Formats: sequence, structure tokens, C-alpha cells
Amino acid sequence: MLQPYLYANKIEAGIDEAGRGCYAGPVVAAAVILPAHFHHPLLNDSKKLKKEQRDLLRPIIEKESICWAVAMIDHEEIDRINILQATYLAMHRCVENLTTQPNHLLIDGNRFKPYKKINYNCIIKGDGIYASIAAASVLAKTHRDAYMLQLHQEFPQYDWINNKGYGTASHRAAIEKHGLCKYHRKSFSIVPRQFSLIS
Repeated sequence: MLQPYLYANKIEAGIDEAGRGCYAGPVVAAAVILPAHFHHPLLNDSKKLKKEQRDLLRPIIEKESICWAVAMIDHEEIDRINILQATYLAMHRCVENLTTQPNHLLIDGNRFKPYKKINYNCIIKGDGIYASIAAASVLAKTHRDAYMLQLHQEFPQYDWINNKGYGTASHRAAIEKHGLCKYHRKSFSIVPRQFSLIS
């Protein structure tokens, strides 16, 4: 069972990201502050859930949380500042956009760039330990997936409806055939430089 908080006497926001390792599209971070009594039997690390379970949980989390926020950093900014800094920036922006400001952050993973003077803990595999991080992982994943479906309408040849921009075999094969498009992350050196770009 997921733990409701690390510190009972603090306003804790769980934070997680989605899309950090993708070839295309944005990196997305979410921050969620849950009431201490929140519980849902399906809630878990979003990677362990089926799409239908994530889609069911998203409106529940958004309705029952004290507050939540999602931030996207697009492919162009990723290329400008690198993916690690873009991930930190997405996390900072979603904390900034919370309507209730936390005084403690629970970060999924092992690295974080301090935000203002808010105390934080980095927790490896935290999305399988703390409910607020699990909730953030669900929101980050579902919001990003929905956005990638929009991009798929523009560039269906890359099969983003299924791979969501990750470097699957089908995605790599499409890149070999069609080259890169404007939503691919050029700083990732996905293909040789002689490949053409499609706009």
C-alpha cells in the first residue's frame, strides 16, 4: 500500500515526469498535493498501470487532490538547455503553478535542482512508494500521452499514437524512412546528420 506522506505535519507535493527519454515531443512534469486521507485501490506507479486504469485515475486525482499542476517543456527548449535542465524546469514550473504552495517536495528519482527554498527529498522509485508521487506520475503520463496523440494527427507516419515518441523499433524505422520532423529532439543525435528534416 502506498504511503500517504513522508512528513505528516507538512504540505507535501509529489512530483514526477514523463517523456524524458523520448525521441520526440515534450518532457512533462506534474505536481500533486493530496489530502492525507486520499486512497484509491488502483493508484500506483503509472508504468505499472494499463492505459484504461490511468485514464480512470486522472479525473479522480484532478478532482480530489488539494491541487495539481502540469508543465510541459517542448522539444525546442529541450534542445536549447538539454533534457536534464528541461526536466528540472518542468518540475519547477508545475510547483510554481500550484494554487497551494507546498513546504516540502517528494521527487521521484535521484536528482533535483532546488526550487526557491523549499525542502525536498529525492526518492528512487518513489512513484511506487508515496501516493502523491504516484498521482503525479499518472497526471504527467496521461497529459503527455494526450498531447502526443495530437501530434500524431500531424505526423501519423511515426506511429506516435502507439509509441508516444519513445524510440521503439517502429519509430526508428519510420525515422529511417522519413527522416526527422520538427517535433523531434535534434540534440539527441537520433540519426546521422545527413537525414533530412520535414516541416
